[in-house]
Amino acid sequence: MTKGATLEARATAPFLRTTAVPAADTIMHIKTAHDKDVIEFRNYSDSALQARVKRHYRGMRQNQTVAFYEKMEEKYSFAPGKHRAEMTVREAFQALEAYVDSSDPDMDLPNLIHMLQTAEGIRKAGHPDWMQLIGLLHDMGKIQFLWGKREDGQEGTGEGAQWALGGDTWVLGCAIPSTVVFPEFNGLNPDEQDERYNGRNGMYEEGCGIEQLKWAWGHDEYMYRMLVANGATLPKEGLAMVRYHSAYPWHDKGEYGQFMKPGDEMLMAAVKKFNVFDLYTKDEGKGVDVDKVWPYYQGLIEKYLGTGPLRW
Repeated sequence: MTKGATLEARATAPFLRTTAVPAADTIMHIKTAHDKDVIEFRNYSDSALQARVKRHYRGMRQNQTVAFYEKMEEKYSFAPGKHRAEMTVREAFQALEAYVDSSDPDMDLPNLIHMLQTAEGIRKAGHPDWMQLIGLLHDMGKIQFLWGKREDGQEGTGEGAQWALGGDTWVLGCAIPSTVVFPEFNGLNPDEQDERYNGRNGMYEEGCGIEQLKWAWGHDEYMYRMLVANGATLPKEGLAMVRYHSAYPWHDKGEYGQFMKPGDEMLMAAVKKFNVFDLYTKDEGKGVDVDKVWPYYQGLIEKYLGTGPLRW
C-alpha cells in the first residue's frame, strides 16, 4: 500500500456519530514537511528521543496505580471551591507555551504548536467546528504542571518527570496487557503484585462500560473533567476524544473488550477518527500563526464554553 493510500484508508474508516461530519478527510493536506510515512510515527524502538521516552514510560509503569489515581482525583477535584485557578483558554495557552511532552517520540517542539496543528488539520479537512475545538483543547490538561510536583510526575520540562501528564494510558485495577508500549516495565507496577488488581478483570465487572474504568492519570482525564465541570456543550463523541485519545491499548490494540457496553463502539470510532489528526499533523517544519487563527478559535471557545474565565 502506498503512503497516500495508507493515510486515506485510515481517514475514511467508518465514523459512528450523532453529529453530521463530511464523509472523508482530505488527509493529504496535513502531511508533515518531512513526508513521513505512517509507520514512522509512534516509533518506540529507536527514535532520536528514545532515551527520554523510555525513561518516561518506566516512570509511568512504576508509579501509576489505583491508589495514585485516587490521590490525583482528590487533588484535581472540581467540587465547589476546589478548583486551582480561573483563566481563559488563551491565558492557559500562554502558560503552556514552552511545555514539551517527554513521552512523544515524534516531536520535540512545544505542545502548543501540536495542538494548533491538530486543530488546523481538522479544520482544513472540513470537520465540524466542535471537533476543531477538540483539536485545540485536547492536550491542555498538561497544564497540571502548574500545580504538580516532581514526586507526582508533573514537571513542565521535557527532561523533567512527566509520567502523570502525558503518554499512552492503560486501565488501572486490572492486569496490564502486553500490548502497551514498553511492556518490559509491566512487572515494575505495584498493582501487578496485588491480587485485587492483577487479574484479567481485576476490580471491574464485565460489561461495566469504558467510562467506568480508571485509566492511568494524565492530561486526558483531567481535561475531560475540566470541560464537564465548566459546562462545555460539546457532544459526547468530542468528550470521548479528549478522555481516551491516549488509550492506545483500547482503541488501537483491541484490549478491554470485555468491559465494553452498547455505545462504547461509537466512542471508540470517534477517538480513532480524531487520532488520525492527533498523530499525522505533527510537523516540526511548519508553525502556526497564533494571532492569525486565534479570532476564529476564540469564537468556538465562546460558542461551546462561554465568554468568561474557566475553572482549572
